[in-house]
Amino acid sequence: MLVAFSVAPSGSNVENPDGSVHDAVAAAVKVVRESGLAHRTTSMFTEIEGETWDEVMDVVKRATEAVMPFGSRVSLVLKADIRPGYSGEIDGKIARLEAAIDESDR
Repeated sequence: MLVAFSVAPSGSNVENPDGSVHDAVAAAVKVVRESGLAHRTTSMFTEIEGETWDEVMDVVKRATEAVMPFGSRVSLVLKADIRPGYSGEIDGKIARLEAAIDESDR
């Protein structure tokens, strides 16, 4: 199971004048990194891969909870790719995409 999620605070506790939420995002990404699950963070989303709903959603929940002190509310966006019997897809999907692009260039 692959999950891509973005979590960010809003509300009165956010004190950065430039609107940046990097400290809150750092707290969430730290939870992801400590989880032991395969993961990747980009400029807008963090992807994680696990075997079960419970292990993946536990990390999303804990990452969301890590952001809560940074605002009076939290926004969570989540997208999942549920494909039983497959693992290594966090890299496998990208490898297949790159192979398809290379093949189309020939």
